[in-house]
Amino acid sequence: MKKVWALLLAAAMTLSLAACGGDTSTDETTDDTNQTTEDTVDTGEGSDLAYVQDKGTLVVGITYFEPMDYKAEGSDEWIGFDADMAKAFAESLGVTAEFIEITWDYKVEELESNNIDCVWNGMTLTDEVTSAMATSTPYCTNYQVLVYPADQAAEFEGLTSLEGLTVAVESGSAGEDAAEALGATTVPVQSQANTLMEVSAGTSDAAVIDVLMAAAMTGEGTSYDSLTYSLNLNDAQGLESEQYGVGFRKGSDLVDAFNTFWAEEVASGAALEIATTYGLQDAVILE
Repeated sequence: MKKVWALLLAAAMTLSLAACGGDTSTDETTDDTNQTTEDTVDTGEGSDLAYVQDKGTLVVGITYFEPMDYKAEGSDEWIGFDADMAKAFAESLGVTAEFIEITWDYKVEELESNNIDCVWNGMTLTDEVTSAMATSTPYCTNYQVLVYPADQAAEFEGLTSLEGLTVAVESGSAGEDAAEALGATTVPVQSQANTLMEVSAGTSDAAVIDVLMAAAMTGEGTSYDSLTYSLNLNDAQGLESEQYGVGFRKGSDLVDAFNTFWAEEVASGAALEIATTYGLQDAVILE
């Protein structure tokens, strides 16, 4: 009987030691996992430049916006003035550019969560934008215009109010602000390109978008040859023309890196050359 109890006691001690050993192993694994997670999200203690260079990519948040960020028919490559400049900027940092389409309303959240490293998509430097992000020196001028069916031009030209009209706008954009200020009933959609689809389909009376996109995507020889535009809404509201800038996380040292890069591109003539490729030579800021 004593032998039986001795054997049972020995077995119990063996199981106890094994369990303790298992706990130690689990704790060590957890510690390693936690450390790996911390390393993954480390952005260099405030240095976005170091963070981007360490991972080897500059992740650029965009929407489909011709002539700034778009794809040629049959191609998967992002091109446009902003896309080409972003590629050149990334190359100057020793990394490659990666483009991610975002929902414009959540651009700040995308930045703050490190899903993207910058917003570079014909972004108007509004008070809301400059208070939520670190922004670059302005690089393009722009204003908002009203887009509508060409065969209804007589009904739209010379309007001083948009009351009674259903107007498609990009949600969270300067165009949305302009349309609402003139009394329109707005229909927010995900991108400026989608506003043109709304007007073309007849589900909205008109759209308010950037003049640069309107010039590139409406009229003869474009995807929306039945649409036209007029009415500088900035003039109608007594506002100054808008300016585009690149947005980075608050306190990001990538702002200084971009401003240095932009000054060099302007001085060398490269910025004007790329702008001319996309018909933006009169909009690009070269001072």
